[in-house]
Amino acid sequence: MDKIDHHRRKWLAISGAALGLALIPDAAFAASSTSTTKKSKSALRTRTLLVKNINTNETIKSTYFNGKSYDKTELSRLNHIFRDRRNDQITTIDPQLYDKLHYLQKQFGNKQIELICGYRSVDSNNSMRSQKRGVAKHSYHTLGQAADIRIDGVSLKSLRDAALQMKSGGVGYYPSSNFVHVDTGPVRDW
Repeated sequence: MDKIDHHRRKWLAISGAALGLALIPDAAFAASSTSTTKKSKSALRTRTLLVKNINTNETIKSTYFNGKSYDKTELSRLNHIFRDRRNDQITTIDPQLYDKLHYLQKQFGNKQIELICGYRSVDSNNSMRSQKRGVAKHSYHTLGQAADIRIDGVSLKSLRDAALQMKSGGVGYYPSSNFVHVDTGPVRDW
């Protein structure tokens, strides 16, 4: 009888351990993996953007996040593409905006994002406000936290819906102007 109980306890312990391992999230396994596995998982988490500024006709492919941290050189290259086209003024763009764009790009097969407007200086924003309706006085563009975009071959409605599914920041839908606005401000849409 002792042998049977010992065997039963052993199998129960093994079964319990297997069940416990099945319940541990993948992230815990990633933390305990070998350095080779860490490198390959890290490569999967890199973030690359392919962007064309339609106003300057400049294109960039930038791996701005290396799996562990943001690459300052690549962020600077992206900031240049997102500059105010009216006066060439450059600002630091919120890296979370690049992350949102990366997410959207991935949703549509890594197609190139067409940038209509990134950063706008306060002077440029005020000038636009005097000429057009609908330009916000305190636009997130002036803070480096907004982009007006489209993706060739992707309907604006699909792009807007994907941005709304993120449930982060603002999403504006401008079908008559052929772009979707995304920003890293509070969650809202219009």
